[in-house]
Amino acid sequence: MKTLALKIDVDTWRGTREGVPQLVEILKRHQAGATFLFSLGPDHTGRAIKRVFRPGFLSKVSRTSVVEHYGIRTLLYGTLLPGPDIGRREAALLRQVRDDGFEVGIHCWDHIKWQDYVAGKDAAWTRAEMQKAVKRFTEVFGTPPRTHGAAGWQMNEAAYALQKEFGLDYASDGRGDCPFQPVDAQGHDLGVPQLPSTLPTLDELIGLDGLTADNVHEHLLALTAAPSEHGHVYTLHAELEGMKLLATFDRLLAGWKAQGYKLVSTAEQFAALDPATLPRCRVLMGEIPGRSGTLALQGATISA
Repeated sequence: MKTLALKIDVDTWRGTREGVPQLVEILKRHQAGATFLFSLGPDHTGRAIKRVFRPGFLSKVSRTSVVEHYGIRTLLYGTLLPGPDIGRREAALLRQVRDDGFEVGIHCWDHIKWQDYVAGKDAAWTRAEMQKAVKRFTEVFGTPPRTHGAAGWQMNEAAYALQKEFGLDYASDGRGDCPFQPVDAQGHDLGVPQLPSTLPTLDELIGLDGLTADNVHEHLLALTAAPSEHGHVYTLHAELEGMKLLATFDRLLAGWKAQGYKLVSTAEQFAALDPATLPRCRVLMGEIPGRSGTLALQGATISA
């Protein structure tokens, strides 16, 4: 059966409180599996204001109505308002998602801090951030994490290595075409297998080439009309598909089911793979259409 894995990034306190419950409800209605990746520490969304100087950021903001999706209060957390501790405040809600049958994993400790700085930080900084997230996840769920999906698709080489040290089974930290085993510059295996996101996100599409919240699902469904050998991975956000774009997501779910896809968690998709047969690839930092800045991209296959 064709599979399409749903990977849900939960970036903010508001997205956790308001978006996650609505996503759980709609996924249950469609009998769809999914993986929820939680931000587990402080919500410092307001500190993203410095991205205004990044090329392409203002055009993306104007297309995707950031204030409408995130709300004024969220955009002040970490600046004029203290950042609420998401994992501490919403532990019961997070556990309920797991109890409802969905896979849960780590998105990050502090979303803005990871997304804006990890690519240029050293192993000690990276370990400290990941340890906080792992500790909080274990406190909330009573078990260690098994998967990770990087905030903003931002990583460094130390982060890949630490994922194996922390006992993860696999991760979904970047963008690419198929599952792969990351390798370092010397061609040695690095970290755990990766299931990259294979499809563009709504905020990368809406506002370009006549795409709106009302028709963007048709564009995505055209991309999935032909099945992928290893299945697709679609990343959605609790702050978008779980709130203002819930109706768009509903149309996507119905469309994918009509195309014959089984909608699954990334864990279920990973379980169907043989890690020994995965291509071995370097991870490169590069740009993609519709998103400002660089992010982790699957590179060419490296010969054994």
